[in-house]
Amino acid sequence: MAGLDTTGSNPDVSLLYDINGLAGDSPDWLTGSVAFVGEYGLLLALVLLVIWCWWGQRKRATLDDAASSVAAVVWAPLAAGLAVLVNVPIRGFVERRRPFKDHDGLELLVHGKTDFSFVSDHATLAMALGVGLFVANRKFGLVGIALALLEGFCRVFMGVHYPTDVVGGFALGTAVVLLLSPLAMAVLTPVAKAVGRTGRGGRLVWAGARDEAVSELPRRAASEAESESGAGAGAGSDERDLAA
Repeated sequence: MAGLDTTGSNPDVSLLYDINGLAGDSPDWLTGSVAFVGEYGLLLALVLLVIWCWWGQRKRATLDDAASSVAAVVWAPLAAGLAVLVNVPIRGFVERRRPFKDHDGLELLVHGKTDFSFVSDHATLAMALGVGLFVANRKFGLVGIALALLEGFCRVFMGVHYPTDVVGGFALGTAVVLLLSPLAMAVLTPVAKAVGRTGRGGRLVWAGARDEAVSELPRRAASEAESESGAGAGAGSDERDLAA
């Protein structure tokens, strides 16, 4: 395929110059920081956010709640990886060159990019993780989506992607997460529930001590009911003896 329009009259190119032009007016320490954050830092932050969310979701009150929540969190990185795999044939089909190869005057903050530009792997990964977290937990998801948007801005600021590369990555990551989420939950939730029952000594893995406490409530209630029934029967017997 010939690729997307790369002429200077294209608003996509104009926006590229506007955003990347900020790098030319920024101090070296800032451009260096953005380059590191845009290449590695934000994706690492999203991975840590997924781990944090997983750690909280696994301690839900009941095993069913914990298993479904854990499954949703696990789906986020799986969907991100799947979205990147889907992007491989898309890149080969579109064959859009990196912007710095077709346009002069760009501030290139990261060198060595030789693959095609559309769609952005970083944007795809970031938004898939953000939307996947949103499915599992809205608070974590909103933070994840905000980090994904920042990732997209950084990729254009660094001069390695057009804005439409980023938008395409956002769309691809979101589509993979949402479209395949029902199937993923149907598969992952029973697996998470089975894993949750395999703790040491029969302790539930996902729900922790709180789930054990909840499971004790019916037994305690039954025991107390039996005690009260026995006490009532004893009192009735004493009353009959006195009457006699």
